[in-house]
Amino acid sequence: MVDNLLFLWLAALPLMGSPGPATLSLAGLGSAFGFRQSLNYLYGIIMGTITVLLMIATGVTTLILAQPMMRVILSSIAGVYILFLAVKIATAPVGQVKRLSDNAPSFLPGFSLAIANPKAFAAIGAVYSSHTIVDNSLMADTICKLLALILVILSFSIAWLAFGATFSNLLRKPSIGRTANIIFAVMLILSVGSLWFVR
Repeated sequence: MVDNLLFLWLAALPLMGSPGPATLSLAGLGSAFGFRQSLNYLYGIIMGTITVLLMIATGVTTLILAQPMMRVILSSIAGVYILFLAVKIATAPVGQVKRLSDNAPSFLPGFSLAIANPKAFAAIGAVYSSHTIVDNSLMADTICKLLALILVILSFSIAWLAFGATFSNLLRKPSIGRTANIIFAVMLILSVGSLWFVR
């Protein structure tokens, strides 16, 4: 059982922790607004991603993504919001001023992005469906996988936000801070491609 759990976590590391719309948005907001200002958005990403995990575990995902039009709708919603978010990050106040900013996205945008992100469905679905932790009991296996992957979701979400917030604390000069925000915004825009090409 312990070996199976370790293999699941090793598989989750590159698939769920790699840069994508949700993780890059956390890093970008951390850089633009700081860790504390972005906590509500973090909670939204975490709860939305856990919702995706539960949808996969219960089989709801199969019904939703079996409809081609549903994929297009989810991808389009997430793509448009990511472009808006990239502009918000790139134009966020820098230096000491951003500490006073209350314009960081809140819970609902984070939750919406997480559940409209096909990369989350693909990555979590691949890890969840290809591993078994408890061989003799479907219920015990399901519970163990849910708990193990929720831990992964929490760890990576907090880590990406903290990574971005580190830049927020280090980049005091407005010109350097603006450059960092623009870099995160561009990376976020580039991640939009995964919304259409990851299936």
